[in-house]
Amino acid sequence: MALPVVAVVGRPNVGKSTLFNKLIGQRLSIVEDTPGVTRDRIYGKCEWLGHEFMLIDTGGIEPDSDDVILSQMRRQSEVAITSADVIIFVTDIRSGVTASDSEVAQMLIKSGKPVVLCVNKVDNLGEPPMELYEFYNLGLGEPFPVSSVHGHGTGDMLDEVLRYLPEETTEEAEETAVRVAVIGKPNVGKSSIINRICGEERVIVSDVAGTTRDATDTVVENGGEKFVLIDTAGIRRKSKVLEAVEKYSVLRAYMAVDRADVAVIVIDAVVGFTEQDSKVAGYAHEKGKACVVAVNKWDAIEKDTNTMNEYRKKLENDFSFMSYVPFVFISAKTGLRLDKLFETIRYVAEQNAVRIPTGRLNEVLAYATSRVQPPSDKGRRLKIYYMTQASTKPPTFVFFVNRAELFHFSYQRYIENQIRETFGLDGTPIVFKIRERDKDDVK
Repeated sequence: MALPVVAVVGRPNVGKSTLFNKLIGQRLSIVEDTPGVTRDRIYGKCEWLGHEFMLIDTGGIEPDSDDVILSQMRRQSEVAITSADVIIFVTDIRSGVTASDSEVAQMLIKSGKPVVLCVNKVDNLGEPPMELYEFYNLGLGEPFPVSSVHGHGTGDMLDEVLRYLPEETTEEAEETAVRVAVIGKPNVGKSSIINRICGEERVIVSDVAGTTRDATDTVVENGGEKFVLIDTAGIRRKSKVLEAVEKYSVLRAYMAVDRADVAVIVIDAVVGFTEQDSKVAGYAHEKGKACVVAVNKWDAIEKDTNTMNEYRKKLENDFSFMSYVPFVFISAKTGLRLDKLFETIRYVAEQNAVRIPTGRLNEVLAYATSRVQPPSDKGRRLKIYYMTQASTKPPTFVFFVNRAELFHFSYQRYIENQIRETFGLDGTPIVFKIRERDKDDVK
């Protein structure tokens, strides 16, 4: 990553995510007064005194925990520490120096990385409390009193961070990369797919449904092209979303789709298509994103020569509302067809960004209307004067007609099929806007 990296670490529930959100100026990381809420590494840009760096929020470190999730959170924090140029170690003035703080401090000292000691929850202005001096015992130098809620003291702390930052480089992978949101129900293997692609344990993988609660970004390169993979929390039915934290996670997954170029909709080959899969896919369709359906766990299916074709036909029926979407049968466990998945992602991203000359469009329109006459009603026939492409991502076409109400859905579908047959546009929705000549309203 081109920008310097600063990791925010510490034991659970000391206010790391609140501090992270305050520093980047947006609510990117989930904040809830529950230990263990932030599980994966979250990235966000931070700017201070003209210097930019990437800030990583991490799950809390519990040095001696036997809990599966907490132990994996510790491992994620260790990965963040390894990749960081500077570490902000967050502690809590209210609880003082704990045994866990001392163990984390020893871990940070052994890493050899520059550490800035943040003592959080010092919410009152004025002279720092006497309890602050206890934190010198951690052996990490001067403690900086901070209020992550109000922002007090963050300036002095960031001044110290800047002292240790390496020189910045201007190249940023995210600017030219294809952004890919990996979405789907909980426990279908989204995190496993990303980990297999990256060759490292980038996001927590567990057989406990709902492990990934935040949307996490990973930059990878394939075939000389950069991709930003966004792993998201599984999207459940609203009736199943009982915890406040889980509600944030569903919202975060939808936000990940909003900022993506391509949505990879992961379904479980063993379980098959469900109503919730249609809702997840429907959101990506409504947002005009290029889409790919990745059928994961294909290695677990008993097969004969017709299995894939039969499964594909069933999926085509299930995804009839997204007839343009391609299917890729993969296995995160074995790596089966992950190269094909990348090829398909690249292709649908290109299709989503296609721009077609107006002249070519109207040639197709003239051919289509000559083959099938436009509909009429009470003696008035639809006239389509011409069409043009207004924008891309998704390809959006404006039709200028005499009567918008005559341009029935069925005829629109016919025109869409003619456009797809001629220009492809696989893997991307198409948007039609109907404008009556000499009228400004778009219907």
